[in-house]
Amino acid sequence: MVDPVLKEESETQNAAFEEVVYDPVTALEHSIREALEADSPQRIRELLISVHAADIADLLERFAPDDRLRVIDTIRLDFDPDVLAELDDAVREEVIEHIGVEETAAVVAEMDTDDAVQVIEELDEPEQQELLAEMSDSDRVLIEEALTYPEDSAGRMMQRELVAVPPYWTVGQTIDYMREHADQDESDLPETFYDIFVVDPGHRPIGTIQLSKLLRTKRPVMVAEIMAEDMERIPASMDQEDVAFMFRQRDLVSAPVIDDGERLVGAITIDDVVDVIHEEHEEDIMRLGGVREDDLYDAAIETTRSRFSWLFVNLITAVLASIVISFFEGTIDQIVALAVLMPIVASMGGNAGTQAMTVAVRALAMKELTPTNSLRLIGKEILVGWINGVLFAILIGFIAWYWFNNPLLGAVIAVAMVVNLVVAAAAGTTIPLLLERVGVDPAIASAVFLTTVTDVVGFAAFLGLAAIFLF
Repeated sequence: MVDPVLKEESETQNAAFEEVVYDPVTALEHSIREALEADSPQRIRELLISVHAADIADLLERFAPDDRLRVIDTIRLDFDPDVLAELDDAVREEVIEHIGVEETAAVVAEMDTDDAVQVIEELDEPEQQELLAEMSDSDRVLIEEALTYPEDSAGRMMQRELVAVPPYWTVGQTIDYMREHADQDESDLPETFYDIFVVDPGHRPIGTIQLSKLLRTKRPVMVAEIMAEDMERIPASMDQEDVAFMFRQRDLVSAPVIDDGERLVGAITIDDVVDVIHEEHEEDIMRLGGVREDDLYDAAIETTRSRFSWLFVNLITAVLASIVISFFEGTIDQIVALAVLMPIVASMGGNAGTQAMTVAVRALAMKELTPTNSLRLIGKEILVGWINGVLFAILIGFIAWYWFNNPLLGAVIAVAMVVNLVVAAAAGTTIPLLLERVGVDPAIASAVFLTTVTDVVGFAAFLGLAAIFLF
């Protein structure tokens, strides 16, 4: 038999452990707030001295602006540059404005080039130029070169620091090279890397060696003997979504980035790709909801402005559905039950269409839906829509019959239900495909078009059948 006291202590320890594992910032947040109230900068520094940069960024985002800046002032002398890279864009801009351009330039100079570019590219042009002017020539040149690549491209997300060696070097020479340059202030070697790239005299990548393989190989062996030649080379202009797809498909940990002349200009590592996957998924979710980007930390006016256009489009589509209803105004006047029942048809169609649309948009994003298999998906969704339509038609038909004591009314709404669910399923799959073909992001516009189709078809089918068979 388990001792109740021991069981309670065990459950308490497990709960505390889960809190630390899954939400390490919450307990820290309470402690920092207490230190702020007690006006104890020393306590704040003690609490944050061994905290990961990402957790510090999460912590700062939870505070009100005044408290956030007080914490920043407390840790300015020991400020981890990675904290700036982890912050939300709006919060980061606030922090940069507070600490000033000169101090920001010093912080950015300590970052890897990919993180530095991520910070600088979000600033306005005048702020970018002011910040770059405060940086050393070598750092400025690297960042300016990265900024010449298209936004959301491999060139923007790549890390310029990498390990590149010629094929005639030995394993021993390569290891000595990395050791000799590791502690130099101006070293162009990355702090963390997984692969060593082998380049020809034109600095074009011809092979790659996993770091683990290099360390297991004897020093006299030539790197050309152990390099893998079948590596994936990523053009600097490639879209970051395509980069993430390639990493997922090929199970890559890192990959070389090449320019138009196929010269090695950088490397992308899996941590960068994880950030891209999160960013793209977040962006798609926001767009499906009619929100352009995460505006959690934006001012109310800016949030209102960004959402207005989407709501305006929805208003237009709602007016269109209302116009369809107005065509049957006389029919509704004669049978009030139609006004009670017609939202059911439109709502069921909208939900069924959203299910099909979600599958299609996700498949397009993952590059699983192509012209060769799109007809099969459309056919499957129409079949699913028809089956669900028949099942729910039987259910709602009997409900309407019992509710209004009118079997013909039950038959009308049953037929309308089948029609709308079939159309919704077809529209939910074809609309994203058509938008993709004309170059419009399906995640942005699919929902508004789908709502229009399901509302118009649902109202027209139900009221039109009612006008034909009930009068």
